[in-house]
Amino acid sequence: MNIDLDTGKLVVFLGGLLFFLGVETLAPKRPWRESRFKRLLFHGGIAALNTVLIRLVIYVPLLLWVVFVEQQGWGISRWLGLTGWVELAASLVVLDLFDYFWHRANHRVTFLWRFHKAHHADTAMDVTTALRFHPGELMISALAKALWIAIWGPTAIAWFLFEAMVSLCAQFHHSNIDFPDHIEGGISALIVTPRFHASHHAVDRHYGDANFSTIFSLWDRLLRSYQRPESGDAITNTEYGLGLPEARDRAFSPGAWLVEPFQSNNLNVNNKKQTQPSEMS
Repeated sequence: MNIDLDTGKLVVFLGGLLFFLGVETLAPKRPWRESRFKRLLFHGGIAALNTVLIRLVIYVPLLLWVVFVEQQGWGISRWLGLTGWVELAASLVVLDLFDYFWHRANHRVTFLWRFHKAHHADTAMDVTTALRFHPGELMISALAKALWIAIWGPTAIAWFLFEAMVSLCAQFHHSNIDFPDHIEGGISALIVTPRFHASHHAVDRHYGDANFSTIFSLWDRLLRSYQRPESGDAITNTEYGLGLPEARDRAFSPGAWLVEPFQSNNLNVNNKKQTQPSEMS
């Protein structure tokens, strides 16, 4: 059964990637200012590297941990006696809440921001941005996920469902697409949309330090980290609208991307909220 779940997750990942690549090709929200082939090649290389490392270091131990926790009956889910579809739905909601807090911590804790910054260094945003994560961040987040598993106690099926949904939703809300205002309002009231998340990637930290949700958008509203995205293009369509203001010329340098967390010139997480884009270099 583990092989079936694993295969299903891969199908969701590849299917989502190809689908949103196609949609943003046919109806892009923002003009393409860079070579799409370069973006796909660079981010595809990152995905290949991360896939190898995850398989070698993270995947099997985390899966065994899920099975062990389930067999031991640990976690709130087990103590509540949740089973079947109720357990799947509850696990998806609770794990997404944990993911919200983890994402927010990656913007608040300087050490975590050093690694997460590699994702935000992209100077544009499309579905391939969902592949742009530093392997160090994935290693550290695996430890956080191990804690989530112990606290909540999801079944293996629920864990694979959560991981697949995170992957699919990340591809969706990083895509270079948008909806008309009357549709956007309804969708973004439930899940994170590309407009909702494009705001999170804005150079302007008034927007960039908000909207941390991954699947369900209500967490930002409930926990007071929501900033309403601009309906126009004031944030996302300017030369320095998306990404980070510094070292933009090295955003697609493999070496610069890999060593970014260990550079001494990292933007301090405690100061970046107060720093305006025009003041940064």
